Amino acid sequence: MSFTSSIMYFFAGFIIAFLFPRIPILMITRGKGFNLVFPEHPAPVPLSPKLTQRVLHMRMIYWMGFIVSLVPLVFGLASVKWGNAAFGFGLWISSGWFILSRLQTFIGGPKPPWTLDMAQQLQIIMDETKSIQNCCSMPVAEWRVLTVSCARCDAKLSDLPRPDLGRKRMDGFFLGGLRLLMTDGYPVIDYDDDSKNNINDSEE
Repeated sequence: MSFTSSIMYFFAGFIIAFLFPRIPILMITRGKGFNLVFPEHPAPVPLSPKLTQRVLHMRMIYWMGFIVSLVPLVFGLASVKWGNAAFGFGLWISSGWFILSRLQTFIGGPKPPWTLDMAQQLQIIMDETKSIQNCCSMPVAEWRVLTVSCARCDAKLSDLPRPDLGRKRMDGFFLGGLRLLMTDGYPVIDYDDDSKNNINDSEE
């Protein structure tokens, strides 16, 4: 086998293992039947139990990718030993890197795009809009790109940036899928704690 063909087999295995564990995020919730209660992307999403459920579903699918990535990992190891070593090495490197990127969450790395805490925050905000101390007489909380805000009075209710929610992307399947592969479901724009403090100070 020539060096060029080995490189091609390696990158073929690498790309397959890169895409394989991300297929659930790209495909499962994108159908029209899953998004009947949500406005089209990228419009703000009104807070509701359905939205909280969607966040939990996306969280589950995110961790499903960890299990799915074991398939190319095992096939890669088998291919290195008994098949095409370059192809198997590409599978093994890509899926192994994916697994490590998921595991780093437990040792202080960035949190997943969808978390149980996020779903709880949305529920708390919904409960607060029904209380006496709300922003206006008839608040309607909606999740925008960078904040949760009231659709009626435009009051900011939370500095919670919106990750991908499984809606069909307005830029189409292929370009939208490419954006998701690049962001891995995280919000396209996010502020760290220092940036938020600086913004709050400037507003004051």
